[in-house]
Amino acid sequence: MNIVITGGSSGLGKLVKEMFLSRGDNVLTLSRDPGADGIACDLSKAEEIDMAFEEIEKRLGHIDLLINNAGFGISGATELISREASHNIMDVNFFGALECIKKSLPLMKSGARIVNISSACALFPLPFRSLYCASKAALSLMSNSIRMELAPAGIDVTSICPGDTKTNFTKARQKSFVTNERYGERIKNATEKIDKNENKRMPAEKVAKKIFKIATKNKTKPQYIIGAKYKLLYFASRIFPLSWLVKLTQKFYGGEK
Repeated sequence: MNIVITGGSSGLGKLVKEMFLSRGDNVLTLSRDPGADGIACDLSKAEEIDMAFEEIEKRLGHIDLLINNAGFGISGATELISREASHNIMDVNFFGALECIKKSLPLMKSGARIVNISSACALFPLPFRSLYCASKAALSLMSNSIRMELAPAGIDVTSICPGDTKTNFTKARQKSFVTNERYGERIKNATEKIDKNENKRMPAEKVAKKIFKIATKNKTKPQYIIGAKYKLLYFASRIFPLSWLVKLTQKFYGGEK
């Protein structure tokens, strides 16, 4: 298979890339620091995506599988996060994935597949993570929509929502502790509470194996959740009122002591 993975130079993307390479597939990765065998591309810049896919067409000719894995996190009070930072996370996490899909489709035929790596944050709102949650929720809903659009053409689309995973994602997340009298120490407290659970996160290898397994299925479901507790919480959120979920999340992650 000819495979393109965005954000394939580190973390889950790199692990999944190695799994495909081990079985003899042709894999090209897009990232800002691609290494010797990847293609340099900043997904927030449309012109770089254009050039990257011109190179992909030259090297591969066609694409059998696109995995939109690139993304980053940002935390802080939504009111106080800059316009530039707000736009940047949407440019990478959502619009970057969208552009890669649009560039991939002319190189795809019946039997091809698009896998969008979303997040459990697409399913559950978190205080002081609103922009990340919004970017991943947008990606998941877009996946469901284009799945229906592309089904008659024989192109499969799915989204995968992993829970907290042990990668460098937390370390790389843009953290803003800017505050005012409205928030006080709640931003700092909320961030510290989530970050201190780093050792309880799922092993990256385990999550990567699940992504690989889903990506290579004969037929996929519209959405997958990785992590038993996230599946359980999602099930509960479909039964109980949204007010219950918001109140519970606010209690544990709102930063109040």
